[in-house]
Amino acid sequence: MNVSLVLILAFFTSALSGVLGMAGGSILMAGMVLFLPVSTAMVLHALIQFVANGTRAIVLRQHLSLGLLIPYVVGAGVALAVFISLAFTPSANLVLILIGLFPLAAELRLFPRDMDITRPLTGIVCGLVVTSAQLLAGVAGPVLDSFYQQSPLQRQSIVANKALTQALGHSIRMLYYGFLLALPSDLPMWVLGVAIAVAVLGTQAGTALLQRWNEDDFRKISRWVILSVATLCLGRGLYGALV
Repeated sequence: MNVSLVLILAFFTSALSGVLGMAGGSILMAGMVLFLPVSTAMVLHALIQFVANGTRAIVLRQHLSLGLLIPYVVGAGVALAVFISLAFTPSANLVLILIGLFPLAAELRLFPRDMDITRPLTGIVCGLVVTSAQLLAGVAGPVLDSFYQQSPLQRQSIVANKALTQALGHSIRMLYYGFLLALPSDLPMWVLGVAIAVAVLGTQAGTALLQRWNEDDFRKISRWVILSVATLCLGRGLYGALV
């Protein structure tokens, strides 16, 4: 495993997320599956994203809702049980294809628009679908967003509860790939701690750059980066699957 490359990737993708608020996790996952075995990439990526989302949830903890969490946990538990029964590990090409498809589907508005995360049944479906997407692709931001678009929640509540559910999904991913499928032998434990520290530094650097952007540039560049990354990942995944 090229540790230096992984750490550099963690820094720059965290900086990108600090600037754009998104996209970094997808790029990090895509880069990792190109250089690491899928199980190793899933564990390392999950840990970095768990810390990032968990920290955000703690900062905004006063806006968390137990009523949203319980149905989500039920759905997530069903998804985990299904994956455990199958003992399924996706190929790197499938991961790349899904990383590309999710943002493009959201851009084309292919996800249902009438879902409300505050409804218990919708919360269960959200937990099932989002957790499955995370176990398959490592990222599920655009899928999760679709469940909040029609909710009556305020901005702080949306950010806080999305962060908590993302952190839960990443912890499930660590459990599934790191322990239930056996912790990858090529993943030195010290790398996990260093990767977290590097990701925190990258996030701080990106946040500092964010202060220098105006709103119009932010929106235009965010959309361009997300769609460009999605297209590249989809193309690379399809090429690898077909060749």
